[in-house]
Amino acid sequence: NILLKILSCELFILSDITLRILLILGSVISLIICYRKIEQAKLKISESIGWIVGSILLILMSIFSNVVEWISSKLGFMAPVNCVFLVFIMFLLIKIFNCNMKISQLNEKLKNVDHYIALKEKENEK
Repeated sequence: NILLKILSCELFILSDITLRILLILGSVISLIICYRKIEQAKLKISESIGWIVGSILLILMSIFSNVVEWISSKLGFMAPVNCVFLVFIMFLLIKIFNCNMKISQLNEKLKNVDHYIALKEKENEK
């Protein structure tokens, strides 16, 4: 029974370290991708700020896991990883909402340009 508890505790520690390493690697890769896309002028700096902040937040949450554990216990989460997932699901939902707002604005601009072109073509016919 004691051996089983020790083994499960070691597996938990191993999975915790593995999760931390994966989160840090994912964040660093995300930062590198953002930097390269900005260099290639495929991503505006203003649009990449959210991804950069998210990556830095993930790195901080990975390094200072005690803070995440404390926050998740105060909020009533069963495991700190659930708190991490919730934070990033909310982050992604906010990013999707912002993208949808920009798409709506661009659709409105496209409609205005289309109307302008149609009016110019009608004027040219006369």
